Amino acid sequence: MRPEPGQVLHFSEDPTITRFVPHVAATARQPEPYVWAVDHGRAPDYWFPRDCPRAMTWVGPTTANADRERIIGPGGGTRLHAIEYRWVTRLLDARLYAYRLPASSFRPIGEPTPFAMVSTEPVEPLGPPERVGDLLKLHETAGIQLRVLDNLWEFWDAVTASTLEFSGIRLRNAHPRPTPRDR
Repeated sequence: MRPEPGQVLHFSEDPTITRFVPHVAATARQPEPYVWAVDHGRAPDYWFPRDCPRAMTWVGPTTANADRERIIGPGGGTRLHAIEYRWVTRLLDARLYAYRLPASSFRPIGEPTPFAMVSTEPVEPLGPPERVGDLLKLHETAGIQLRVLDNLWEFWDAVTASTLEFSGIRLRNAHPRPTPRDR
């Protein structure tokens, strides 16, 4: 589930949206109102239930082979998404929809690497929302390793200290960071 040329995608569990109006999201780090969407490369970041915490990493142009082997692992491809066990059932049961939006009013946001596309204008979908379907199969088809962990924090710390590229979404919903005596 990726956008076609000239499109961006907005993923939602709500199949009734007919118009997207710029707003300041509760989780936004930016004070400006936006309509949020993603391009082809960032679409997999949203193949999850909305509130699912996920730690994602992928090979970039400056990734050291040692980091790739240590974190992604042999046979793991070039991209890995990690979630916690308590989210597996929700991932498998999610009813996620993709809205195709015209890319013309969107611009990238994020420095140095854009993480999303935003519009400051209201946007109407190009058609009805499309059911995304089996999120596990989507990962498999895209060659993205999906790792399930008890707790994301040790993995996240390893990823952010490496030369891999990464993104974390809804990490505030993850289990608390373990204390040294819990390890």
